[in-house]
Order: sequence, then structure tokens, then C-alpha cells
Amino acid sequence: MPVTSTVARRGIRFVLAATAVAITVVAGACSRALTGRGASAEPRYDVHAVRFATIKGFAKRSLVAGAPATDSTDIAMMVWVVRGGGRTILVDAGFYREKFMRQWKPANYVKPSEAIAELGLKPDDVTDIIVSHIHWDHADGADLFPKATVWLQKDEYEYYVTDSGTVKQRAIDAEVAKMFHGLKGAGRVRLIPGDSQPVFPGIRVFTGGKHTFASEYVSVATRSGSVVLASDNAYLYENLDRRVAIAQTLDAASNVAAMARMLRLASAPRLVVPGHDPQVFARFPVPGGRVARID
Repeated sequence: MPVTSTVARRGIRFVLAATAVAITVVAGACSRALTGRGASAEPRYDVHAVRFATIKGFAKRSLVAGAPATDSTDIAMMVWVVRGGGRTILVDAGFYREKFMRQWKPANYVKPSEAIAELGLKPDDVTDIIVSHIHWDHADGADLFPKATVWLQKDEYEYYVTDSGTVKQRAIDAEVAKMFHGLKGAGRVRLIPGDSQPVFPGIRVFTGGKHTFASEYVSVATRSGSVVLASDNAYLYENLDRRVAIAQTLDAASNVAAMARMLRLASAPRLVVPGHDPQVFARFPVPGGRVARID
């Protein structure tokens, strides 16, 4: 066999091998780009609780099933800011309409769209809002954030809001229902189809708390592990610590089971954050004031 022929064949084999390696490298890079995989399989988010108001002397029997009628407590009104993966996400949106101010007389009130300035944010910075349920104090502020897509359980929306935007159930405020109907008509509402659904990489929602028909809670992947934002599916640390149902639930057994599930989902019990407990800001004292970094 001529030497030149052998050299040529060796050169062809080298080129083919190098090409195969290059294809493998490019394919791997494309796969990582499409799936978000690489050094980290999913984003790690920063989570902050932002307290925009306090309601003083709230009846504890409205929070903890079986609590004495004479007990009361201050409750924190909060939204949660989740940042990472190129998004700024609110969990719940608070309230701002004047009728709620007159009825509930919140202390130290700052409009939620202004309270997030503590984190250097403007309303236009919010890309998404995950609404745990459609009660006024968690949903009323959704239209304060003009660029946000609103995520809500499909069953929650359809149980409470008619096709024309009126309310089906008295538990929901008519003005809030109309506002959500308008947001949906503008293409800004995404309806989530049930339990254990991923909303974004590293963020998943769960149902079963039964504060409302399809109230949801949210797990978030952070550098400290999985944080669970309970919202009204667990009002206070007392609900979680004693496994006592919230007072306002459609199914107490389901609510207690949901709290047990939250504790399993979280990387540590301290990373389950109740919806209205002022102790959140004592247990997570940094940076302080109206803001608590959950880590």
C-alpha cells in the first residue's frame, strides 16, 4: 500500500474524530441553553418578605382554629419578592383600594407598589405575580404592576369569577373580580392547571391548603434550599408548629395535611414562611425594617 494513501486515510480519520468531538461539544452547549442546565440545573432565587402594613388587634380565633375568643394579635400584611433567572416575581400583590382602607384601617401602610422600593424596585420591574388566592388583601394590588403577568389557579379563578367578570361567591370582592376579568381579557393572566405545577424553573405551586377553593402555596429554590411561601394556607407560625388548622378554611383536615406537606417540601422547617405572622421579621432580621431576607 502506498505511504501517501495511508497518510491520507489517517488524516481523514483525524478530521472525522475532530468533527465528532466538535458536534458533541456544540450539542451539549445547545442542550444546556435550552434546558437551563450547566453548572446549576435551575436558578437560585433571592426571596424577601416585604411588609406594607399592619392590622392591629386581629381576633386570633379568625386565624387559629379553636383559639380563645378573647385572644388577639397584630398581623403583618406582606408581599414576597422573588428575584432570579432574569425575573422579578411577586407572590401576592397586597391591596390599595380606599374601601379596604376604610374597613380595615391598616397601620403603617405603604402601597405595595411603593413598598418594594425598599429593594430598589419600581412597579415596572415586576415581571410576574403569583397570586396565592383571590381574596382582596392578596389580589387587589395586581393592577399596580403594569408589566406583570399574573399567575393564578384555573380552578380558583373559575370557581369565583363568571365569564362576564362578576362574582360567583360572596367571599370574593366584586371589584377585585372585575379587575381580574379585565387583566385576563388583556392577555395578562395565566391560569395554572392544578397541583404541583412548575411556573418557572425552580418555582412550583401546590394546592390543597383549602383556605379558598384552590388556594396555592409556592416553593422556591434558593441558595439556602427550598423555601415555601404558605400565604394564607398557614397564617401564623402557631398553625405550623402546632399543626392546627387555620380558622378560615373550607377543609380543616386538608389544610393540616397541606402544612405537613409544606414542612416536607422545605429544606428546613424554618424555611416555611406563614402568611401573616409578624415574627417573620424577628426570625429573619436582615436587612431590617419592612424587609426580611428569607435564607
